[in-house]
Amino acid sequence: MQKLLSVLIGATALLYTVNLRANDGKTAVSIKGEASLANNSKIYLQRYYNKMFFVIDSAVVRNGSFSFTSRLELPELYGVTDDTTGMSSLFVFIEQGNELFIRYDTARGGRNAVITGSPATDRYKAYLQNARNVKIEEYIKEQPASIVSAFVLYRYYSPSLSAEDIERYTSLLAPALLHTQYVKLLKDLPATLRARAIGSQAPDFALPAPDGKIIRLSDQLGKYLLIDFWAAWCGPCRRENPNVVRVYNKYKDKGFSVLGVSLDNNKDAWVKAIAKDELAWPQVSDLQFWNSEPAMLYVIRGIPGNVLLDPSGKIIARNLRGEELEKKIASLVN
Repeated sequence: MQKLLSVLIGATALLYTVNLRANDGKTAVSIKGEASLANNSKIYLQRYYNKMFFVIDSAVVRNGSFSFTSRLELPELYGVTDDTTGMSSLFVFIEQGNELFIRYDTARGGRNAVITGSPATDRYKAYLQNARNVKIEEYIKEQPASIVSAFVLYRYYSPSLSAEDIERYTSLLAPALLHTQYVKLLKDLPATLRARAIGSQAPDFALPAPDGKIIRLSDQLGKYLLIDFWAAWCGPCRRENPNVVRVYNKYKDKGFSVLGVSLDNNKDAWVKAIAKDELAWPQVSDLQFWNSEPAMLYVIRGIPGNVLLDPSGKIIARNLRGEELEKKIASLVN
């Protein structure tokens, strides 16, 4: 991964001072820092949206110091990085009144960072350390006004929740969070999930294959069809691929097929992964990462993910993995 900054000689210090909210609903955030880095190196401030970071500002290091100001929506999750790919960003939750101090280790993409002055970031770190023992309803009730409660519900729990559960847990969040992107997304999810529920007709889409040929979903119908959402960069997807390959090879002559939809944004990586994992079925991608049109169309919020269609194109199952996938296909084709 190409770095824009040289190897850190010392520690990078970022000082965030959050001022009063302005009439536009945003808050002026002054950011100052000291860094033992080469002149003209850059540090980036990013906004998190749809599981991706987008650069919104940058600071140039000159004579060991830098500064910039931005108007930010608060409370919100932001990223700090020296990496233009955004794949190794330091998570920083910024709220009203915070004065954050960050020691940022560029040599490890911020993973050795020390953050003070952000209770929300502290709470998020504590969640990550104990995630397996967290019960989301209790977690939200502990701090219903915390941006972290909304983020954890959206990012880690909503992909596996029913429309009814999403509505119930979202109702536990404080009204002060209604304007945040996570609560807005959570409120929109139930209606979309119901429109793509089991028993509904699968919406059509068309995307290019690696060779540029356009493949349309409706042209793949006539068999039990698994729409398999994956990506070359997704470790769990790559570990599940051998299982899908095995089931495909076993039942491809008995009325079962697969259509792969990649959430990659790098064509070379996508093509290499198809070859390495020996994925013999049709593959398509718009190379838009989490902005993948089919992923949004089918409400895919985590990968690996899949949707199983009957020969007429009706949705009959979702997110089948491992032995569960084979048992389902065997019961249908036999």
